[in-house]
Amino acid sequence: MAEVLIPRPAATVLTLRDGSNGYEILMLQRNLRSDFVGGAHVFPGGGVDDTDADTERLVFGLSDVAASRRLELKSGGLAYYVACLRELFEEAGLLIACDAEGVAVNFTEPLDVQRMAAHRRAVNAKELDFLAMMSDEGLRLDLRGLEYVAHWITPVGPPRRYDTRFFVALAPEGQVATHDAGETVADLWIRPLDALVAHERGEFEMIFPTIRNLQAIAHFSSARDVLDYARSLDAIPCVEPQIVNRDGAIAILTPGDEGFTAEGSS
Repeated sequence: MAEVLIPRPAATVLTLRDGSNGYEILMLQRNLRSDFVGGAHVFPGGGVDDTDADTERLVFGLSDVAASRRLELKSGGLAYYVACLRELFEEAGLLIACDAEGVAVNFTEPLDVQRMAAHRRAVNAKELDFLAMMSDEGLRLDLRGLEYVAHWITPVGPPRRYDTRFFVALAPEGQVATHDAGETVADLWIRPLDALVAHERGEFEMIFPTIRNLQAIAHFSSARDVLDYARSLDAIPCVEPQIVNRDGAIAILTPGDEGFTAEGSS
């Protein structure tokens, strides 16, 4: 029997802003050469690193106790929130931050924009530690507006597996999102419904959890409505799909689908 891979902890953020025809969500296109979902449109996110833990001095608005309670973990929940905003900075150049007193910092002055862009390049090149940068800048990750909304685990079978917590947040005012030109090759703001329609037409590649998370929020009218929805959720179920072969065709099942079995999940 093949060894079942243990899913790696990960965090993803659905970054929102209001537009003239409804709210929009930030999506990045993965590099076609990537060995993980190459070419797909995704939300900013990635694995939780060891350095994301034990960082309460560099965050504002949430403790590890409260974060772990929200994620239904014994401890270590804060690392998911930190990873979420770290990945947003690394992959999209957006930093949701404040000073030690909780005053939002948006980096709209040209010199600030240049300095933070240089920091981002250094962080992505592994020449600068993200949390060291935050400390040197006198900043805190602002977790007050980051809301937990979903929990998915990659099914058994793929060569990589992730135990991913999904969050929603408002984009910081005045900052401009840009892809990193490495792991990602394009960025765009798009209404969830438009992304889903484009995917149905075969024009916008997305993976299953991305589609399902967009479907869950596409009917809301504003970004604030989505945050209010996430905030209202009590228990968030863990969704671990199953990949099955039906008459030669691959199907993905989730709890409640015909043929889904509890024994098929890890």
